[in-house]
Amino acid sequence: MENLTNIDCLVIGAHPDDAELCVGGTIAKLTKEGRTVVLVDCTRGEKGTRGNPEIREIEAQNAAKLLGVALRINLEMKDGFIEHNYENLYKIVSVIRRFRPKIILTHPWFERHPDHEAVHKLFRDALFKSGLKKFETEFEGKIQEVYRTRRIYCYNQAYQFPKLPDFFVDISDVHDLKIDAIKAFSSQVFVPGQYENEPPTRLASPEFMEELYARARYFGGLIGVKYAEAFLTLEPLGVSSVSKFLFDK
Repeated sequence: MENLTNIDCLVIGAHPDDAELCVGGTIAKLTKEGRTVVLVDCTRGEKGTRGNPEIREIEAQNAAKLLGVALRINLEMKDGFIEHNYENLYKIVSVIRRFRPKIILTHPWFERHPDHEAVHKLFRDALFKSGLKKFETEFEGKIQEVYRTRRIYCYNQAYQFPKLPDFFVDISDVHDLKIDAIKAFSSQVFVPGQYENEPPTRLASPEFMEELYARARYFGGLIGVKYAEAFLTLEPLGVSSVSKFLFDK
């Protein structure tokens, strides 16, 4: 396997499909621009009403291929009961040190699903400990070097952000690809003719797919494009070039 370190972007989600639902467009844009993206699912989604972990793993890898990510891994935490404990902290610290990402995308602190909030709190703690030399972790039998980044951005899912978004990403040119990646999870979302005998859920309704389109259109409208995704930044957002920030689109 390619030695993936010093990557551009690490995306951390509680369940397989969180990344696609929330930032599938941004991921697609990054990979199309030649950026290296790694996806981390914290659980296998085994408590989900529809499908099963084996199906979701296949769907997750298929979606990752569509988005062009370099690697997708699963930390196998307990779905529905993500605990803030040493074992889970160790897993996330090890991931951060292994990939040494320039930016990290993850859940906000305020969300509908308790696992999403749990991942945010766990990640914030892990990111701090990832910079502590006396918090030792190993990967492939070697002690990992400390690492920390201040470029942490939270993506939007079910709830509105508790404040206005700090920035938006224009995903108009990759929105169809984002939808294809979401539909790769056909056990979880509405795809006509598939898994029709499974119990009904909000995500598996046609209305939920319409909601995804509407949200992307709304965010896009705020910045004068067709589709967009919204983000909050946890740290002050600085730029190295005023010209690049103000003039590049």
